[in-house]
Order: sequence, then structure tokens, then C-alpha cells
Amino acid sequence: MSDNYRFKLNQLPLLSLIMAGGIFMSGCATPPPPLELIAVSKATVSEANVAGANELAPIQYKSAMDKMTAAEVAMAHKEYPLAQQLAEQAQVDAKLATAMARAAKAKKAADALQEDSRILSQEIGRKTK
Repeated sequence: MSDNYRFKLNQLPLLSLIMAGGIFMSGCATPPPPLELIAVSKATVSEANVAGANELAPIQYKSAMDKMTAAEVAMAHKEYPLAQQLAEQAQVDAKLATAMARAAKAKKAADALQEDSRILSQEIGRKTK
């Protein structure tokens, strides 16, 4: 090999320092902001509100709102891993609130249908006598 490709012994500490610095810098790199996740989570919280979760599942809805607000604060402080975690949790809470609200509405509709059926049965029974 020619001398151009050989490292001299006094260059090894410098090369080691450069490599260690590169590894350190790559380990400290900030992850990208979870912009898409934040947007999806906001939409999911909004969907929960439209589904009536603020009235029919208020605890879960408030939890989703609080976590979404905290995720936005974390984004503003460039704490992206925390923002991602909070946005994911907000999305899960919002989905639960939506499901609970829809279930409550379905139960009310089923109860109303059952009551209508009971009244109709009474009317039919009264007219046949």
C-alpha cells in the first residue's frame, strides 16, 4: 500500500476523536416533529366532540383534550418524543370517548324502540279484546 492510505500513529487519536464525535452527534439528533400524528389526533378529538363525547363520555373526552393540549405544548418546546406519546394517548382516549358516545346513543335508540314496541303490543292487545 502507498503511504497515502496509511494512518500515522500520531493521527489515530484525532481520527478516534472525530469518529466518537460523529457517533455522539448522531445519537443526540432530534427526531422529526410528529406533525402528521398531531393532525390525526386533533381530527380524532374533533370527531369525538361531534359524536357527543363531551356529554356522553365526558371523562374520556376531557382526558383526550388535556393530552392533546399537552402534546401541543410539547411540540412548542420541541420535545418531539413526548409530543408523539401524548398525541397517541389523546387519539386513543378520543377513540374510546367516541365509541362510548356512540354506544350510549345506540342504547338510547334501542331503549326507545323497545318502549315503542311495548306500547304497540299493548295497543294491539287492547284492540283485540
